[in-house]
Parts: sequence; C-alpha cells; structure tokens
Amino acid sequence: MEEIVAKVAAKVSKCLVVPVKRQLGYLFNYRTNIEDLSQEVEKLRHARDGHQHSVNEAIGNGHKIEDYVCKWLTRADGFIQDACKFLEDEKEAQKSCFNGLCPNLKSRYQLSREARKKARVAVQMHGDGQFVRVSYRAPLQEIRSAPSEALRSRVLTLDEVMEALRDAKINKIGVWGLGGVGKTTLVKQVAEQAAQEKLFDKVVTAAVLQTPDLKKIQGELADLLGMKFEEESEQGRAARLYQRMNNEKTILIILDDIWAKLDLEKIGIPSPDHHKGCKLVLTSRNEHILSNEMDTQKDFRVQPLQEDETWILFKNTAGSIENPELQPIAVDVAKECAGLPLAIVTVATALKGEKSVSIWEDARLQLKSQTSTNITGLTSNVYSSLKLSYEHLKGIEVKSFFLLCGLISQNDFHIWDLLKYGVGLRLFQGTNTLEEVKNRIDTLVNNLKSSNLLLETGHNAVVRMHDLVRSTARKIASDQHHVFTLQNTTVRVEGWPRIDELQKVTWVSLHDCDIHELPEGLVCPKLELFGCYDVNTNSAVQIPNNFFEEMKQLKVLHLSRMQLPSLPLSLQCLTNLRTLCLDGCKVGDIVIIAKLKKLEILSLMDSDMEQLPREIAQLTHLRMLDLSGSSKLKVIPSDVISSLSQLENLCMANSFTQWEGEGKSNACLAELKHLSHLTSLDIQIPDAKLLPKDIVFDTLVRYRIFVGDVWSWGGIFEANNTLKLNKFDTSLHLVDGISKLLKRTEDLHLRELCGFTHVLSKLNREGFLKLKHLNVESSPEIQYIANSMDLTSTHGVFPVMETLSLNQLINLQEVCHGQFPAGSFGCLRKVEVEDCDGLKFLFSLSVARGLSRLVEIKVTRCKSMVEMVSQGRKEIKEDTVNVPLFPELRHLTLQDLPKLSNFCFEENPVHSMPPSTIVGPSTPPLNQPVCQCFFNHFNSNTWRLAPH
Repeated sequence: MEEIVAKVAAKVSKCLVVPVKRQLGYLFNYRTNIEDLSQEVEKLRHARDGHQHSVNEAIGNGHKIEDYVCKWLTRADGFIQDACKFLEDEKEAQKSCFNGLCPNLKSRYQLSREARKKARVAVQMHGDGQFVRVSYRAPLQEIRSAPSEALRSRVLTLDEVMEALRDAKINKIGVWGLGGVGKTTLVKQVAEQAAQEKLFDKVVTAAVLQTPDLKKIQGELADLLGMKFEEESEQGRAARLYQRMNNEKTILIILDDIWAKLDLEKIGIPSPDHHKGCKLVLTSRNEHILSNEMDTQKDFRVQPLQEDETWILFKNTAGSIENPELQPIAVDVAKECAGLPLAIVTVATALKGEKSVSIWEDARLQLKSQTSTNITGLTSNVYSSLKLSYEHLKGIEVKSFFLLCGLISQNDFHIWDLLKYGVGLRLFQGTNTLEEVKNRIDTLVNNLKSSNLLLETGHNAVVRMHDLVRSTARKIASDQHHVFTLQNTTVRVEGWPRIDELQKVTWVSLHDCDIHELPEGLVCPKLELFGCYDVNTNSAVQIPNNFFEEMKQLKVLHLSRMQLPSLPLSLQCLTNLRTLCLDGCKVGDIVIIAKLKKLEILSLMDSDMEQLPREIAQLTHLRMLDLSGSSKLKVIPSDVISSLSQLENLCMANSFTQWEGEGKSNACLAELKHLSHLTSLDIQIPDAKLLPKDIVFDTLVRYRIFVGDVWSWGGIFEANNTLKLNKFDTSLHLVDGISKLLKRTEDLHLRELCGFTHVLSKLNREGFLKLKHLNVESSPEIQYIANSMDLTSTHGVFPVMETLSLNQLINLQEVCHGQFPAGSFGCLRKVEVEDCDGLKFLFSLSVARGLSRLVEIKVTRCKSMVEMVSQGRKEIKEDTVNVPLFPELRHLTLQDLPKLSNFCFEENPVHSMPPSTIVGPSTPPLNQPVCQCFFNHFNSNTWRLAPH
C-alpha cells in the first residue's frame, strides 16, 4: 500500500514540478523577461520603421502599397504602442515601492508573465514582416475641354458611348469618323463625364497620332497616373506601366487618333480580357482598323453636324452677325464647311469681327471653288476651309511661320526648333537678338492658336498641329512656294523631282522615310532649306561628296538621326548656311563645319560626339550652340567657347561637365566671362569650387544652372530660370553672379547647405520676389526657411511661390519665424514636408490665414509634429476668428507623425473638405473635439484612415 502511495505521490509531484518551476521562473527571471521584451520591441520598431520608409518612398513614386503590408504596419504600430505603455507602467511600478527595494511579488509575477507573452508575439510579428515587396507600382488631372453649347447629335453620341461604358459586357469601344469631325472633342467629354460619375478609379488618355511614338504615349499615360519611369527602354517602361495599370481596380484608357493596328502590350496597356476592370475607348478615321484590327466590340460613328448645328457652332465662334445683308452669306459660308467642326471653327475664327460684305462674299467664293487635294483624309471641304483661314492671317510673316510649322512638324514640335529655322531663313524682320526672335515666336504661336491652326499641349515650349492642318500647310507650300515634302515612304533616287522642277524648289522636307541612297549633286539654285528627319535605315547613308555643290543659297540644313561617319566635302560650298542641325546623329569627323563662316546656329543635340573640334572656334558669327543631350562629350578644348564671342545661347543640358581650371587643356568656366551677348545658358558644374569669384551673369534672361553632380536633367522645364545648388556655402555665396541670379530665379533647389541657419537671411534678404518653386533638402543646420527679422523688403516674402518642398531638415524649428507682411506666401499651392524631426507645427496662424490658394499639403515622417497650424491664441483677432483656413485645400496627406494631435483649432474652420485625404498608420487619431471644425464637413467616404 505504501509503495502504491509513494508511486502516486511521485507522479503527482512530477506533474506539479514543471508548472511550479515555470511559475517560479516568472519571479526569478523577471528582469530577463522585461529586458527581452524591450529588445524584441526595439527590433520590431526598427523593422517597422524600415518598412514605413519603403512605403513612404513608394507612395512618393506613385506606387500602391500591398494590403498585407498596410495591415502588418497597423498591427505593428498597435503592438509597439501597447508594449511601450506596458514597459512604462513596469518602470512606474518599480518606482512605487521604495525604488524596487520592497517588490510586490504578485505584481512582479504578473508583469513577468505578460512580458514573456508579449516578447513571443513580437518575435512572431517580426517574422511575419519579412516581405518580398511592399508596393506595386497618384495622378495628374486630365486637361478639361472648354465648355460649349450642347449640340443635339453630339449629346446623343456621347450618351450612347457612356451607356456602353456602363455595360459590363463591353470593354473595348470604338469611335470613328472623318478627320476634323470632332472625335477628339467627344472622347474628352467622355473622359470628363466618366470621371464626374466616378465610373472608374482612374481615367487616362493619350494621343497615338499617325506616327506612333511609344515612349511619348507611355509618358502621357504615366503623367496622368502620377508615376515616373526609372526605365529607359520601351520594354522596361511597358512592364512598369502594365504593373501600375493592373493595380487599378477600374481604369478607363482612351487612345486617340489610331491610324493602324497598335500593339497595346508594347505600350504596357493590359488587355481587358485579363484585367476585368480595364476598359478602352479608341478613336480612328477608319472603322475597319477599330473593328478588325483592334477588336472593338461596339463602334460609334461621329457624323458631320446637321445644318442647324453647323450654324449654331459657327455663330457661337464668329460672334454676333446682325447685319441682315451679311447673315445669309454667313449661313452659306457655314454650309460650305460640310458639317466638320474643325473647318467650321477655323473659318468662323478667321472671319470673326469682319463687317465687310465683300470679304464675306470672297470667303464664300473661295469655299465654293473647291479642288481635289489628292491627300488621304484631306477632303476638299476641309482643305478649302483651312486654306481660307490661312489666307485671313494678317501679314506675310505669320503666313510663312504657319507654313514652317507645317513643314517641320510631324507630331509635336519644340519652340526652339522654330527659332533655329526662323533665324536661318530670316523670317522675323526687325529682330536683332535671339531673345527678340523668341518673343516674336511666342506672339506668332499665340496668333495661330487663337486662329485654331495650332493646338495646346500643356507645355509652353511644345506645340502641336492637327494632321489635317499640317497637310493643308504642306499643300499650300507645295502649290505656292515650290516646297517638296515626303513622309513615311521609301525614297529612291528616281523618286526625286525632275531636273526642271528642282530648279524651282525652295524647301525640301523628308520625314520618317526609308533612304538607302541619295542622288549625286542636286542642282537646286533656289533651295533654302533641306531637312531629313528620323531616317529609317540600319546602315550609314552615304551622302555623295558633291551632293551640296549646287545648293549655293541653302540657309538651313537639318539631318536628324543619321549615321554620318564623315560629312561630304561639298558641305563647305554652303557659304550662305546659317543653321546646321545634326541632332541625334552618330557623327565622325566634323571639322569641316569650321568652313561655314556664316553659321549662326549649330545644333548637335543628342549626338554621340566625344570631342568638340578646336576648329569650331573659327565660327565667330555663331549665336547659338546646342550640345544638349550629348552625354558622351568629354572634351571641349580650352579657348573654344571664349572665341565664340557672339554667342547668345549656350545649351549644355545633360552634356559636357568636365570643366577644368584656367590654363588646363579642357574648357574652363572663366571663358563664359568673354560672352558678353549671352542671354540663355544651360549648364552643369560638378564642383562649386570651379566657379570664378568674379563671374557675372548680368546678361542672362533665361538659365538652368546646376552646381553639383547630384542633379539630373528632366524633360521640359516650365520655369525659365532654374538654379540647383549642392553643397552651397558662404564661399559659393561670394560668387557675385550666383548672388544676382538668386534674385531672379523661379525654380530653386538647395541641397547640403553649409553655414546657413536661415535660407532667407543668407541668400536673399529681399524675400525671393520672383521665386515660384523652392526645394530645400539634406541641410541639418537650417532652423528657419524665413525669419522676419532678416527681411529688408516691405513686399513680403515669397509672394509668387507656388510649391514648397522641404526634406531631411532635421533641425528645422519653423518654416516661417515671426510676423510677415501681407502677401507673403500668397500664391502657395502645394507644400511637402518630409523627415523634419524638429518641426512642431507647419504654419503659424497668421501665415496660414494668407494661404488662400493652398491646394495640397503633404507631411510625412516628422517626429515632433504636434499640429499643422500653431495654437498661438494671441494671434487670434475678433474680426478674423471665423475666417476659414485653406479654402482651396483638396489633397491632405499626414503620415508617420507620432505626436500629431491637432490640425487647427476650433475658432478657425477649414473652408471645405479635401477630397483626397490620407492619414498614415503611424499617425495617432487627431483630437476630434478640438478639430471638429476641420472634420465637420467630412463623411466617411472621403477619408482613408488606417485603423489604430
């Protein structure tokens, strides 16, 4: 019996020992468990911060964050906050009993046990956070079409297209009709209505055009999706675009003006068969291309306008026509436009304001005297209408300019191309400098836009011409000025004009042609312009040595994207040549260019040239030298640049950077001091120490000057005057030229400032009166962007600034310190602040009240940020207590702001809700009662809140 009892007791004892030992372990290992938890929480915090940085970077690049990453970050945030509170409580418990000398065993047991559990959870959570990726590849707004009076037939077609978009069974829709009938206008209205009705998460459009440029199409779509490509190749960009679009739940893609079968996969557009939320709307002149080549499921024809609609559109464009004698003539004129809006609008614009009956009679006669154009797509009605608009242009200069635009354009074209050609051809009378020419071109472009002969592109420096307008311009040039043009064809020797025709030819323009051989010397005694653009050939085109011998009057020569191992000897016969462009060419020996003594414009854009010949110094009449994009250029011999004393425009964007000191073999910056006529300069200087102290830039009207090797060149710059300075310190500030440029700069980027605590005080005490965009980053010494104590001007600070970006200013205390005059920051539209750990608030109340145009605020990773608008109650005045803050605010992003409690306070409501508002996972819930004024207009659908 005793033996049995002993065995039972042994088993019971064994069963009890392990649990008892574990329970006692919580007491004996108390400090170890607490320290383990603290270490695991710290590891988890580091992992969380790392992922949050990746997330923030991804969001900044327009990527979407994986759902599981968002959920993990939310869980991690919640756990870390809970664990930290637990550890704080544990410290307080220790202090509460004689600093731990008289421990409460029960409390220690419970705390130790809880610490052990939480440490296990932290380990598990850390393991769950081993992500392969955190994101998968937010957006520009589409340009809205101008409102116009609704036309019955167009409303009907629009409704039919919208109904098809709402049909779940239809994912590819075609819109077709004659050129100029209004297809582009219609699909713009489709895009606007689809966005207004929120049928899709994203609506994007791109123009395909007759000669598709896949990179350009990809760029247009990417812009509207708010993404930037890191890839250079079409294939890489297509993959990135596909990934981005595939991540949209619903997306409408509109491709306008398709001329032939288009491979959507090469662009990066997902197939609607694979992406069920993707729908396409395609436009073309040819129904066969849509239904047979692009597999559209439903096609809609845009018909010409009925007579009554034609008259409505004509009258609305031409203005009131009250003269009873004039009105029937005007009705006839409108009828002759054949119901095509392009023709109607251009003719009505040309005749707008005309009171003379004879002028209207003549217009009617011209439109009735229609002849066949023999140009595909260009009907006699459209041609006559556009030709009439051309005839009504005021003056030879604008007419010649219009023909030039038609000659050089294929899709979009750049203002500076027009300048290069216009100077060579002496189109612009009464202009003496390139700056005056540029101003004249701006005036003429606006003139043609107002006549509906040029189109907007969204960029001031780029112009577009409708293909029918272009065809009209080329036909007029051919008929009236003996211009020879070819495009998208194979050019054989026998395909050139006959000898007797060549005697009369004044301009030759070849676009996107297959050229395998050029004829021996062409006899063209009147030829002034020869352009060969984007030649399609896999081998070097041999230009016969005598090719240019009989072109003595040639003034402009443009050879684009050709392989030119050597230039023909007959080039030196072109003694009247003023403009030479070898853009995108693979060039060999170009020394012969130095023989062209009258040359004024030399463009070697995007060439593969490695060394600029020393002989170029002999071109003493040169006014413009464009080397932009020639990234392989490493050698410019010393004294070449300084010898070009008439130079007005020097373009070296994304090009030569191997500047050396004086007395060296390569070019030095001191040579710029000899260019007393220089008005435009694009240049990158790798080291600020290379800048001479006495260099001045007083003559510059426009400039893009980058100091430091961290900057990259973008595409088209909106701001004329851009300055980017890296490692800018007091020694660089002493350079007189830089100080003067700062007063005129529109786009300023500052990085790694040294010796500055206030941007305003050291750089421009007048308040940057012309600055539109300011970016300051990676400058730990900066405490204030603007300090009112430094201001010497009474005009306020940054009165025209539109965007402000501050990044990695870890000791920034205030953006604006002190009281500023009225008008300060009055044009500010966008503010981005990142990684400014010392910043406690974004704006003081007095500054915030003046930000009536602010549209977007983005604040991320600012650890000390407590509120957006400071609670300085002494600033509140009775007469402004109810003045709404930020009445135009539309986008608000607050992320990783652990101390944020308020946005603004109750007495100063925000006027209207931002439709796009994001509060990130590391931002605590804002103080709802205090900020009720800010939230009271919001509903749950307008906020995307991470759970806490």
